[in-house]
Amino acid sequence: MNAPQRNTNTVSRRSARTPALACLAVVLGALSLPALAAEPQWAPGRLLVQPRAGLSDTELDKILKPHGGKSIGRINGINVHVVQLPANASEKAVEALLKNNKHLKFAERDMLVPGAGVANDPYAGSEWHIPKIQADAAWDVANGAGVTIAILDSGVDGTHPDLAGKLVAGWNFLDNNSNAADVNGHGTAVAGAAAAATNNGAGIASVAGGAMIMPIRIADANAYAYWSTVAQGLTWAADKGANVANISYNGVSGSATVQNAAQYFKNKGGITVVAAGNSGGEELIAASNTMISVSATDGADVKTSFSSYGQYIDVAAPGMDIWTTVRGGSYQRWWGTSLASPVVAGVVGLIKSANPALGAAELENLLLSTAVDLGAAGWDPYYGRGRVNAAAAVQAARLVQPADTVAPMVGVSNPTAGTSVAGLIAVDVVASDNVGVSRVELMVNGSKVASDTTAPFGFSWDSTQVADGTVTLAAYAYDAAGNYASKAVSVAVANNASKSATPDTVAPQAAISNPASGSTVNGTVSVKGAASDNVGVTQMRLYIDGKLVSTVSGASLSYSWNSRKVTAGSHTLQLEATDAAGNVGTQTVQVTR
Repeated sequence: MNAPQRNTNTVSRRSARTPALACLAVVLGALSLPALAAEPQWAPGRLLVQPRAGLSDTELDKILKPHGGKSIGRINGINVHVVQLPANASEKAVEALLKNNKHLKFAERDMLVPGAGVANDPYAGSEWHIPKIQADAAWDVANGAGVTIAILDSGVDGTHPDLAGKLVAGWNFLDNNSNAADVNGHGTAVAGAAAAATNNGAGIASVAGGAMIMPIRIADANAYAYWSTVAQGLTWAADKGANVANISYNGVSGSATVQNAAQYFKNKGGITVVAAGNSGGEELIAASNTMISVSATDGADVKTSFSSYGQYIDVAAPGMDIWTTVRGGSYQRWWGTSLASPVVAGVVGLIKSANPALGAAELENLLLSTAVDLGAAGWDPYYGRGRVNAAAAVQAARLVQPADTVAPMVGVSNPTAGTSVAGLIAVDVVASDNVGVSRVELMVNGSKVASDTTAPFGFSWDSTQVADGTVTLAAYAYDAAGNYASKAVSVAVANNASKSATPDTVAPQAAISNPASGSTVNGTVSVKGAASDNVGVTQMRLYIDGKLVSTVSGASLSYSWNSRKVTAGSHTLQLEATDAAGNVGTQTVQVTR
């Protein structure tokens, strides 16, 4: 089905304006930033950077100084720095250079993203999506009572008859105050789909009518928001006790900063639900375990023509002709993944209401495992695990008795045991858990150095802070239930000896274990590589047909390659490993598609 004709409420990039960005208010106070040019795509002169846990502010300054950059503060809870660049700097060029620094987990531009939904002309119709997802059947068990859903958007109209009395305290991250009134209308429509008052004899029914709404304004009057503001809203909502967060904005799944904020929210027991976007095409965004990405379906359980799709899709939900609340007190039919997302947020609210003891991992599992499989059997990039089924999810939630007693698995992949080290060292840790790793701590000779909450887990350790000799590095991995495991390696610190030591001229040994050279590949290929070195591997890079596709710190690399995107024929995979002295070792394999 083609998307209906958009009316004047349609969000347009041409009408985008700069938010009055009081960014990082929790940490920095009001922030004065340059205005955006016409049709902006990202904040000028601004990057978002996350250093490895343990990297000091002094060392970060050293990394930023050659580019003229300086940290102007960090986003609360996730150790992401907002970096200001000189007026003449190229944000894309500096971003590319910083991405290759082994002591930074990521660097990205602060992208400007639009809302993902628009309104249709108002006319009579039914709320077909409620029985389609069996929300009405779920209400026999739970209606969302006891749950708070944070709506990160353009604000919410708290005077609307179907929303009045349902709002808890919120925050306005553009003006740095508590006035979270809607300045566009997008947020009110989203809030109504998730949790408008239900069974009150008036207006519409929502998915989780018993849930409360936490309005968090992250967008300007044109419904545009920056990644940094989205992340601030998420961590604020987590700290204020929200159980579910909805973000109906295009492209947020592709932000490492927002992913970190979603992990922070998840570590506090919450679920973040985001819209897939309305491009109608495939988005090259990787799958994530920090948030639920939602595509949109119509009344026939078919993906709508406007809904984006790709590897990042987790579930689908109705997003066509959804009756919802409109700023000013009326109602309209809206379409877009902006509406599919709060439908799913409402379902998560019902699950939590049915069994308040459930943690984030259980909520996510129940949502995905009870979805109605659509499209190809099992997961697919159009519907994810399927279209949500509220009744099945709520019934399953009543049967769950969560009791996690399984400890995580953990290992130190770099440096390896017996390695001689000096200076600032990149420490890489691999950790996994049956439910989820909540944090990893690095201990040096029994003293805690740093803690990391987001995979891949990595630290920057200044070995000059200890005396030369044998030092024990121990990684402790914890899950949300308090179970933990540890792994230790001993290394030889030789800072004084390194000053007069013979230069290291031995290159690492790189090896691609999969795919094998000469093999034929198809579909998604799991490329795996590893390297060893006489001192220690600091970085690995993977090139496919000469194009850099992955860069990691440490001695192991894993990459999912979608070989369907290349032409049939021979293709070259090259793995490159580098040590601290700059020596480079490579291995190349040829495969056929």
